[in-house]
Amino acid sequence: MSSNPPYPAGTVITGKWRGNRYVVERMLGKGANGTVYLVEREGRRERYALKIGYDTLELQSEINVLTSLQSCRKRSEYRARKESPLSSYLLESDDFKDGEHTPFYVMRYVEGKPLHHFLSQNGASWLGLVGMRILEKLQTLHECGFVFGDLKPENVMVSAYGEAELIDYGGASPKGRSVKQFTEWHDRGFWNAGSRMGDESYDLFAFAVLCLRLLNEEGLKSAAQQLPQTRSVEELIRLARNLPDKKLSSWLCLALKGGFPGSAQAAEAWSVHIYRTRNKGQETMATPRWLKNAFAVSLFLLAFTIYWVFRF
Repeated sequence: MSSNPPYPAGTVITGKWRGNRYVVERMLGKGANGTVYLVEREGRRERYALKIGYDTLELQSEINVLTSLQSCRKRSEYRARKESPLSSYLLESDDFKDGEHTPFYVMRYVEGKPLHHFLSQNGASWLGLVGMRILEKLQTLHECGFVFGDLKPENVMVSAYGEAELIDYGGASPKGRSVKQFTEWHDRGFWNAGSRMGDESYDLFAFAVLCLRLLNEEGLKSAAQQLPQTRSVEELIRLARNLPDKKLSSWLCLALKGGFPGSAQAAEAWSVHIYRTRNKGQETMATPRWLKNAFAVSLFLLAFTIYWVFRF
C-alpha cells in the first residue's frame, strides 16, 4: 500500500518498464482507490488522464477490466464503426519509479464537465441526448460481460457538445458477481429493490435514480432519509410519476421495476420515446420567428403571382 501523496504540477512520472515520461499538469480527482492527474507525455502535445493507484491488486483489477473492454471493442465491427478510434479505454499501464514502484495506467482524457454541472449550466433539456449516450456506453459494457456498478453524476463526464463518457471503472464487475463499489442513493439494495448482484438491470436502476437525482434531488434526498426497513422502490416510482414528462416518467418506472430485458432494449426505448421525440420538439421550438414570417410572406407572394398569371 502506498501513501500516494498528491504530486504537484511539473512532476515527471516515468514508467519503470516502458520508460515513457508524463508531466503532471494538475490533479483531476481523487477516489477510493486512486488519484487521477491530467498529464502530457513528453515530446507530444496530447494530454491524457493518468491514474495512480493506492493498492496494486485493486488497480490491476481495474486495468484488467479496461483491457477486456478494449479487446471486446476491437472484435466488434459494429462498435468499431460507431465509435471513434480515440475512444480507447486504456493506452498503457506501468509502475512509477518513485521508490515504491507505484502502479499507474494512462487513458484518454475526456475534456468536459461532470454530468450534474453540465445540466445545471445548459438545462435539463440536454438529458435526452446525454442519457442516450450513457445508455449506449452501458450497452457496450454489458455486451463485453461487465456492469459499471457505481453509476452516478460524478462518474459521467460530458463534453460541450453533449458527448458522454463513463469515468472511474474501479467499480466495474463481471456479470454475475457482486458489485464492487456503489453509492447508496444509486444502489438497488439500498432501496430494497433487489440484490447487489451485477446484472444489466442493476445499471439501469442506477441510471434511473441518476435521472431522478438530476431532476428532483430534494425529493430523492427526502425519500432516502427513511428508515432502512421502510425504504422502498415505491418511493422512487412515486417521484418518477410526478415528473411532468410522462414518457420519461414511464421509462424510469420500468427501469426501477427491472422491467427491461436488457440495456439494448432500454436504449432502444429511450431512443424512440425520449431522445428522438424531444429532439423533434426542440427543432420545432428552435425555428426562428423571422424565418417563419419570411416563409409566410413567400407563400403569399407565390399565391398572388399564380393568381395574376392565370387571370391574364
